[in-house]
Amino acid sequence: MKNKLQVPSSKEELYFLEGPKSRLKELLFTFSICKEFILGFRILHFVGPCITVFGSARFKENHPYYELGVEVGKKLAELGFTVMTGGGPGIMEAANKGAFQHGGLSVGAKILLPFEQYPNVFMHSFATFKYFFVRKFLLFKYSYGFIVLPGGVGTMDELFEALTLIQTKKIKDFPIVVLGTQFYSSLNVMLNTMADEGAIDKEDLSLILFTDSIKEAIEHIQKHSVEKYGLKSPVPSGFLGENNLRN
Repeated sequence: MKNKLQVPSSKEELYFLEGPKSRLKELLFTFSICKEFILGFRILHFVGPCITVFGSARFKENHPYYELGVEVGKKLAELGFTVMTGGGPGIMEAANKGAFQHGGLSVGAKILLPFEQYPNVFMHSFATFKYFFVRKFLLFKYSYGFIVLPGGVGTMDELFEALTLIQTKKIKDFPIVVLGTQFYSSLNVMLNTMADEGAIDKEDLSLILFTDSIKEAIEHIQKHSVEKYGLKSPVPSGFLGENNLRN
């Protein structure tokens, strides 16, 4: 399935990074950002509560990491969560697929890219964004926790965004689980080095669980998300023509 929405050209992207423009152009740019936020709110407002699964778009079906993603999606659906991903292929598709095929809700917040851009077919609903920062905001806004599977720099960006938001108390201390101890062994060492050198507090290491066990991951989500915060979903307004995917 191909995404028919137009991908921003490199010229437009360079324009975005060139610095101050005229006041009118900056105002129009602000309006385009607001439009994306409103679109995201309209599509995703009633999908929760969610657990967001991060991971690479490059691992194909039958890869062990892909199969891990499918099982994670399935278990999260059994726990009562909507599975949210970046909406693309690879591990994102796998997690959506696991939830979708086992009776759970599956949604995505997709980014327009010149590659790896098509939405996977295992989502009940998804929103598409031009700006990464809008997309990331929506991924965090509706989530009660985060599961990180093997991935690249995009996955690292999302992981450290979650850690930073929790560490600085910009969001609640939702659980973060990293699955793949061998894949992420260097990251674990780096975080401990940061703590040893005083760049972060030792207590910050408790914000993240490294494990290879899906059972342990789900139990961690159960304890630090479900039991701590419950599963809440906003009530749609019939007057406004809103509907809840859970109904």
